[in-house]
Amino acid sequence: MIKIETMLRVRYAETDQMGFVYYGNYAQYYEVGRVEAMRSLGFSYKEMEENGILMPVINLNINYKKPALYDDEIRIVTTVSKLPSVRITFDYECYNQKNELLNTGSVTLVFIDKIKNKPITPPDWFMKGFLEKFES
Repeated sequence: MIKIETMLRVRYAETDQMGFVYYGNYAQYYEVGRVEAMRSLGFSYKEMEENGILMPVINLNINYKKPALYDDEIRIVTTVSKLPSVRITFDYECYNQKNELLNTGSVTLVFIDKIKNKPITPPDWFMKGFLEKFES
């Protein structure tokens, strides 16, 4: 299992008329967690794309528990609990500064060959780096 925590502060522009974080912004928060999780594994999306691999989202699920508010500090816990194959799933939990669970969710991405536009298994260099962190 891989577990990474990322912090961010809610900006005013991310809230709705009720002062709650607009529900659609959580997809962006999850992306922040996912990008930092990838970076902690020693990879970046930019590096993946430069090596001819795209990773589009094919599924997004969010279960809302409690709203986040303007200026709240959000802790995004990003977890990968299964080894990737053609797909990789990231699970999320978001907490506020009081450690209250705000939501849970998951995002599934697929590895795509940029030239052929076809699903592929992750390259060996990705799996090697992934396994080093996954098994430790």
